[in-house]
Amino acid sequence: MESYRVLRGRVNSIGFQPDECLIPFLELAGFGSAALIRSFDLRYDLISALVERWHSETHTFHLPCGECTITLEDVAVQLGLPIDGNAVTGISSISRPATLCYELLGRSPSEGKFASLRLSWLKANFEYLPSTANEREVMQAVRTYIMHLIGGVLMKESNGSTVHLMHLPLLSNLHNTRSYSWGSVVLAMLYRELCRTTDPSAVDIGGCLILLQS
Repeated sequence: MESYRVLRGRVNSIGFQPDECLIPFLELAGFGSAALIRSFDLRYDLISALVERWHSETHTFHLPCGECTITLEDVAVQLGLPIDGNAVTGISSISRPATLCYELLGRSPSEGKFASLRLSWLKANFEYLPSTANEREVMQAVRTYIMHLIGGVLMKESNGSTVHLMHLPLLSNLHNTRSYSWGSVVLAMLYRELCRTTDPSAVDIGGCLILLQS
C-alpha cells in the first residue's frame, strides 16, 4: 500500500493583532473582516484529501455526492473581501523598491534591489504602534498589516514567508484600496495552487488555506 501524500504549508497565522486605532482604516480599505483572523489550526491531511479530488479541467472537487467548488460568494461571506471593482494587478519588478518602502512604510529592509518583504521583518518593525504615533505613522502601520495579511493568510506563497512588493502601491491611498477586487485574486490564487498541487511531485501548497479548509 502506497503512503498517502500529505502536503505542507509554511505560514498559518497572522502572528500579531492590529492596534485598535488601525481597525477603522482596515475597514475603510476593505480588510476589516479579514483583520479579525487571529490564528487557526490547519489540517493538512484534510487539505491534501481535497487536493486529491480537485479536477483542474473543471475547477471543481469531485466527491461521492457530486461536484462542488469554492466561489466568490464564499470569499465575500467568509473573508469579507471586496469581490467587485478593479482587477488587482501590479508591476512585477519595481525599479526603486527602497524609495517605495520609505514613502509608504517609513522604512525599508534594504537599500538595494528586492522584490518582496519578509513577514518576520514586517512583524519585528511594526507589531507595536507607539502611543505617540501621528497620522502618517498610523497609515504606515495599516499598510503593513494589510501586507502581512496578504502574505501570511490571503495569498501566501508555498515556498516562503514573504509578500510580494507589487501589492504595496495599491495601498498608497486607502480610500482607493477598497475599489479593487481583492476577493477575486485570493480565489484565483487558491485555484492556481490547487491546480499546481495536483502534480504528484508537489510537496507544499499556498493560497488561502483557511478558506479551502472551511
